[in-house]
Amino acid sequence: MRPLRFVALGDSLTEGVGDPVGEGWRGWAALLADGLAPADAPAQFVNFAVSGAQTRDVLEHQTPAALAAGPDVASVVIGVNDTLRCSFDIHAVAARLDEVYAAFTRQGAVLLTACLPDPGAMLGLPGALARPLARRQRAVNTVVHALSERYGAVHLHAAEGAWLMDRAMWSADRLHPGERGHRQLAVRFHALLAEASIATGRAPSSKPDFPAPTRSASLWWLATAGTGWVARRCTDLLPQLLTLAADEIRHRARGTSARLDLSASHAVAAALAALSVTEQPDAA
Repeated sequence: MRPLRFVALGDSLTEGVGDPVGEGWRGWAALLADGLAPADAPAQFVNFAVSGAQTRDVLEHQTPAALAAGPDVASVVIGVNDTLRCSFDIHAVAARLDEVYAAFTRQGAVLLTACLPDPGAMLGLPGALARPLARRQRAVNTVVHALSERYGAVHLHAAEGAWLMDRAMWSADRLHPGERGHRQLAVRFHALLAEASIATGRAPSSKPDFPAPTRSASLWWLATAGTGWVARRCTDLLPQLLTLAADEIRHRARGTSARLDLSASHAVAAALAALSVTEQPDAA
């Protein structure tokens, strides 16, 4: 029998940013791969994730390459970068994810998905800036939940939990997990897969090999690489985020903040309804 094949698609989270090993990144997907099969017949693992990727990148570039590998298990964890762009469109995000999920399930692969915490909360942004990002991330998570159920995915709820509030779980940039955080993701995915009799290898260890980043390391990151990271995203997002924040403040002053949440909920419902409509001819 050939080895089990595992492919990982996504952005910097799945690429392994925050969990450095040697000259590169390891991350939760690589840790999980080691526990998918017994040590005497290890799984074959290919990581297609790329830092900065959005759902469009996963659909147009990563998915064709991953399908060609003939995977038995495929993880698709994506969406945060979409929320950080001025071009954010939940209808487009839903349509792309639907197409990606369908492609892997048609090929017979076990699909792994996850919902994620909102970046504004992780960065500790002020409320007026954080709330629009939180609303967007909730929209993406709602779509991921619905589509994961539709396609029978093994889904990890990683958007909330006490472990997310533990500073030791995060890297210096506060957006990516550190080694401990990546290990937690691997452990939790493994538990779900073992329960489904898919993972037959030894569970990843939750114990880190390296100490958590110190406060000085966090400050150093912000002063060096972090400034470039923020600048790249601010060029695209900041003008619109300021507009969103102003709208947030205006609605809050009028006591009509609920309208923003309602509008977002309607957009998600419409996006999912549109997918159902497009599937009806095939079903017939």
